Amino acid sequence: MTLRTRVTLLTVALLMASLTLIGAVVYGLLQGFLYRNLRSEIQASTQQVIRLIGERVQVVDILKLALPANVYSQIDYGFIRTGKLTLPDLLQAVEVVKGPLLQPNQRLVLPKRAYEELLSKGETWTTLSLPLEQGGRINLLVNAVLLQGSSGDFVISTVGRPTESIDFTLDQLARIYTATALIVLMLGAWLAYRLMSRTLEPLEWVAKRAEQMSERPAKLPELEGNNEVAALVRALNGMLARLEESWETQTRFLADASHELRTPVTAILGHVSYLLRRTPLTEQQRESLEIVRREGERMKKLVGDLLELSKTGGTWRVELSPVHLHTLLAEIAEEYGQSFPQGGRIQLEVPEDLWVLGDVERLHQVFANMVSNAQKAQASEIRLVARDLQERVVIRVEDNGEGIPPEHLPHLFERFYRVDKARDRERGGSGLGLSIVKAIVEAHGGSVWVESEVGRGSVFSVSLRRAEKQLPTLV
Repeated sequence: MTLRTRVTLLTVALLMASLTLIGAVVYGLLQGFLYRNLRSEIQASTQQVIRLIGERVQVVDILKLALPANVYSQIDYGFIRTGKLTLPDLLQAVEVVKGPLLQPNQRLVLPKRAYEELLSKGETWTTLSLPLEQGGRINLLVNAVLLQGSSGDFVISTVGRPTESIDFTLDQLARIYTATALIVLMLGAWLAYRLMSRTLEPLEWVAKRAEQMSERPAKLPELEGNNEVAALVRALNGMLARLEESWETQTRFLADASHELRTPVTAILGHVSYLLRRTPLTEQQRESLEIVRREGERMKKLVGDLLELSKTGGTWRVELSPVHLHTLLAEIAEEYGQSFPQGGRIQLEVPEDLWVLGDVERLHQVFANMVSNAQKAQASEIRLVARDLQERVVIRVEDNGEGIPPEHLPHLFERFYRVDKARDRERGGSGLGLSIVKAIVEAHGGSVWVESEVGRGSVFSVSLRRAEKQLPTLV
């Protein structure tokens, strides 16, 4: 996931959380405000009923005089049977009069919990749901007040009002706010994405320029201004300058060391060869000189690889032209087939009409190195296989040698990396061969990879661009 996408998603998530919190707060505040107003209106009606009861107004007329037409109301009357008011007394109270909104078969019957609260506190608030004649139900917020008389009787005044208008208002608020929040979220996501795109454009420019650099980095163009991107470019240029200086120092060191080592190594090998050929030696002396010669050959190869790296500066220059793949691999098979132990063989599976775009000398170096490595891995059979994939050609060097442990595969093409240092040293490996192979293949615009299994062998694969057959030129 890109940084632009992550920042956009984070912005949208924060915006969504903020809108949800704001919506919940607004909804709660409005709900509390509306219900407080409704409670005030119900309490005012209840106080009016209590006042009229205290003035001994006829019960039948109380509800008409005290309450508006849209109020559900009821007055119940009962007696205290045991000297003290109990819950059964409340439950057995008889309806005396009820408001006009209640149907003949309807009563405002409170839940048992509300009657218990009414008995202990003298007042209770609760909600009731009543069926309607036309179907459906209506929800009421109800206030009930208990009034005890001096002659062992009591009155329960119950007043309620519908919450339908409040529910409708809150529902509309939720719908409108949700739709508005969705629009704000989409607009916020679009604006955040656009803003991040504009913000990251200079960084993307820096990244593209960095990707276009060769293996030897060059400075980035300086940007005007003192913003963060300009500061980043200046910092990168400073780092690249230090890398360039380090690169040049390393290249000079490789060149100087290679030249300085080449002469003494050549002299050592010459004298050792002379001693082995021209002087009588004991078995122990011959064995010691053979060790010196073998180590000298290994040193000579290492010096040659270092000198080659210093000449190219790590970037291989190739002269591309159509290369007949069958001819190239057949030459390598012939060269290395003669050095195989008895019973070993190199098989060639390459179409006769297959051509690749490359530098014939460099490609010879690549596949010769792979075949040599296969022989060093004690392979008794090597297969050189080429496959035509239309625009690309894949060449595989397959062997049945020792194989390579999987933990070494990711590092195999690194400079000076060796799987078994003691064994590679014994076989004359420098640890540079495969890194040079990788550099040459990449200079051809190709790629190289390896598959291996311990005890079953390895497969080195190279992908190169396909070329058309080279036609002879008429002079």
